[in-house]
Amino acid sequence: MKIYTKLAGTLLASLGAIAISGGIAFSGADNAELVIDGKKIATKSAAPEGSALDELISGWQYALSETQEMQADDFDNPAFPAVERGEGLWSTAIGSKNKSCADCHDDASVSMKGVRAAMPKWKASLGKPITLEQQINECRVDRQGAEKLKFDDNDMLAMTSYVGLQSRGMPVKVQTDGPMAEWTDKGKKIYYTRVGQLDMSCANCHEDNYGNYIRANLLSQGQSNGFPVFRLKWQKLGSIQRRFKGCMSNIRADPYKVGSDEFVALELYVASRGNGLSVETPSVRN
Repeated sequence: MKIYTKLAGTLLASLGAIAISGGIAFSGADNAELVIDGKKIATKSAAPEGSALDELISGWQYALSETQEMQADDFDNPAFPAVERGEGLWSTAIGSKNKSCADCHDDASVSMKGVRAAMPKWKASLGKPITLEQQINECRVDRQGAEKLKFDDNDMLAMTSYVGLQSRGMPVKVQTDGPMAEWTDKGKKIYYTRVGQLDMSCANCHEDNYGNYIRANLLSQGQSNGFPVFRLKWQKLGSIQRRFKGCMSNIRADPYKVGSDEFVALELYVASRGNGLSVETPSVRN
């Protein structure tokens, strides 16, 4: 264990020591602006009271300029074939009840506006918060008589992208008080707890070292306002919980199960620390 702890310390030290082109450390303080169809999408925001961050900065600010440009143009954004697929799925009747999403929710641009910005949300019937994926699955089972989808199933990613798009440009605003307070605290504890053979927490990268290089990529603040995200490394869309699972594996920890209470709580806390940033769904990252 001492060996792995020493390796973790060496890794963290190296994050701030690797030279960045031009010898200038990236601070996230450039003046790049994300404008889509003439509408400015806020990629920076004042940090909420009590935040460990001085300013909220979207992961878009840490992407390569070519990647930024890709997201800024819906025609070039590689996630949009999935968005179009989601639009088709929205109006397609499925399951034993032969119903579509549109049968209940009509025009998604109206009924789904603001939904992504508030997820995860409290579900009184379950006595706990649920993610957008879990809400979609509940509708599939209870209202359509269809089977559940995995979080990173292509149809699920198409649906979360299409639904999320309806909130693009709106500020993230997840509830953290009332019944959500306990779950927010649970997620916060997971966020700051060191785990795995490298003895690291989420905060070690995304609070202590954002703006520094880790291998070929800049560490961001780990904001979730763009998910599901088309990651060029993956060459496909992925959910936020896929990213959680990957991070835990990278530090040699046993990941929680996708959809588990632990990952739902973590998703809630990560979303809450970005309250005020604009929804960018579907975003593009390196």
